[in-house]
Amino acid sequence: MNLFAVIKRVDFKNILKGVLIGLSRPHFILPTIKATKDCIAISTKNYGKLHHKNGPANAFRHAFWNYLIAKRCFKWQRNEEIALAWAKKVTDWHEDSFPNKVLPKKMDLHNNEVGRYIFRQHPEKSENEIVELLNKMALESIKIDEYTSLSEFKNRMVHIL
Repeated sequence: MNLFAVIKRVDFKNILKGVLIGLSRPHFILPTIKATKDCIAISTKNYGKLHHKNGPANAFRHAFWNYLIAKRCFKWQRNEEIALAWAKKVTDWHEDSFPNKVLPKKMDLHNNEVGRYIFRQHPEKSENEIVELLNKMALESIKIDEYTSLSEFKNRMVHIL
């Protein structure tokens, strides 16, 4: 991940917002960066480049990313709600800072929430067990379109392609 390439894609307002988010919980910055890198590596290992498309592999990546951020930050501050709120804040910031079309953004936000739900349900499971669980959930992911009500698929992964 090239930091300068990322910075070039984000406007100044969102860079500032990201810095302020980081300053609100500086002890979560390193676990979040490590979770992000590990998530990309594991997604690539399991799905190749497919996780960059809007299919089930992408649903896996978003859910696993949120799970990993919450899990890794929970180790630093043994408060589940704070870790989950941080994961939401960081990943919502990402969706706002790297604009996407409406449906892919809804899909990403939905799958992010699925990952946080999985952390709530299984905080004691190992990361490998969660990868297995999320791979299974990705296979059962629901294809959506702009007319789909995502509330019908609470706690289930969704995809477009």
